[in-house]
Amino acid sequence: MGKPTGFKEFERETVPYRLPLVRIEDFDEIYTDPDEDHLKTQGARCMDCGVPFCQSTTGCPIDNLIPEWNDLVYNGRWRDALDRLHKTNNFPEFTGRACPAPCEGACVLGITNPAVTIKNIENAIVDRGWSEGWITAEPPEIRTGKSVAIIGSGPAGLAAADQLNSVGHNVTVYERADRIGGLLMYGIPNMKLDKGVVQRRLDKMADEGVQFKTGVNVGEDISAKELLDTNDAVLLATGATNPRNLNVPGRELNGVHFAMDFLTANTKSLLDSKHEDGNYINAEGKKVVVIGGGDTGTDCIGTSLRHGATSIVNLEIVPQPPESRAPNNPWPQWPRIFRVDYGHAEVAEKFGSDPREYCVETTEFIGDDSGNLKALKIVEVDWSKPQENGPPFTRVEGTEKVIEADLAFLAMGFLGPEQYVLGSLDDLDLDQRSNYQAEHGEFTTSIDGVFAAGDCRRGQSLVVWAINEGRGAARAIDKYLMGTSMLPAPGVSQGSALNPA
Repeated sequence: MGKPTGFKEFERETVPYRLPLVRIEDFDEIYTDPDEDHLKTQGARCMDCGVPFCQSTTGCPIDNLIPEWNDLVYNGRWRDALDRLHKTNNFPEFTGRACPAPCEGACVLGITNPAVTIKNIENAIVDRGWSEGWITAEPPEIRTGKSVAIIGSGPAGLAAADQLNSVGHNVTVYERADRIGGLLMYGIPNMKLDKGVVQRRLDKMADEGVQFKTGVNVGEDISAKELLDTNDAVLLATGATNPRNLNVPGRELNGVHFAMDFLTANTKSLLDSKHEDGNYINAEGKKVVVIGGGDTGTDCIGTSLRHGATSIVNLEIVPQPPESRAPNNPWPQWPRIFRVDYGHAEVAEKFGSDPREYCVETTEFIGDDSGNLKALKIVEVDWSKPQENGPPFTRVEGTEKVIEADLAFLAMGFLGPEQYVLGSLDDLDLDQRSNYQAEHGEFTTSIDGVFAAGDCRRGQSLVVWAINEGRGAARAIDKYLMGTSMLPAPGVSQGSALNPA
């Protein structure tokens, strides 16, 4: 694929972000427009590797036909590349921006050299498709008369809706927020995924016949049982929105917030009024501490910086990852290595150093006489000395210290779906982690006609895995309604030239 000797001739060069000190002045996307020749050169690096691990079980969960559209871009066949991209991915503009690219971690070239810039090429293909007018509404020619209610409008629910609508089912998506999109709309900040990018895809789906209902909180405004009684099937795609708390003294203080509360209010205020309404947690002039790493922690860092925070510290309880793969983390596994994300780079440029501190536990939030946060008490931990009947680490004596803080954001992950949604379906089986019990590939719950997909079934995961699950659930529901299905199964080749179905 690409140029046979391209991987020998060309170095990996990613499409650069806007300069850190420029981009922190706004909430516009951090990306720059890629040069076509640059993308062709990067596509040329895709090897004729025989077995493309980029689309294997350790690579892309939705079986993107990566070598094929790399080759098509290299040869200037952009419209064909878009068709191949859409064959497996309903929303490449979302994954091209928000996915950490496990495909690149599994790239065969990555054994000895930097991987192909797969994510950049994917994003450029779909953005060109929109700009050229190649992406238009394609409503189904016939309707089956079957109706499906989908609870939740994140990537899993939207992928399922898109697939089910394409084969003629009447699909209604219910969302408790005032805008459709779930974490795509309110969980991921605008600088990483512009909400106009999300909305244009939603508008296309609406033009194709998908019904969207916002401001409907299933479990309160209407019960899941009512939806099951009035539809032929129901899909639970509520996400894993129950945040992990930090139950230490002072948690109740003003200024201690869950990360998603901070990010959601920020984006809503940005979209509603460009922050003029003041209905958000403002970090301007504040000392900010973010507890927990990952994408959510980075997004809190980037958002705080754009507000005008005077200092930002990111505390992680885990050790710092190595610069390169550890012996127990071989290719083609996802490389668990030290990375500098956009927010870290911005803080380093603004304040002179990376904001992260590793092997640190927060033991107390300290407040003033008015109940406002003013500091955190922290201590270093040693992971080489696990406790026999306690945490897998030991606190290091003499390392306790206090750091000033006006705001603290908890970005420590999520524990599962919010169970109130089930309401009268309270006999639905849960797994040991409180997720909705349903096997991947089947997606059927313990209640006939009720299916589950996405983070509410598998636990907190990636956007690309949510799309995998939504597509798989759509096939399962279609088969349940019609007895058979022509929709693709998750984790199965879509009939590529490399691996015919």
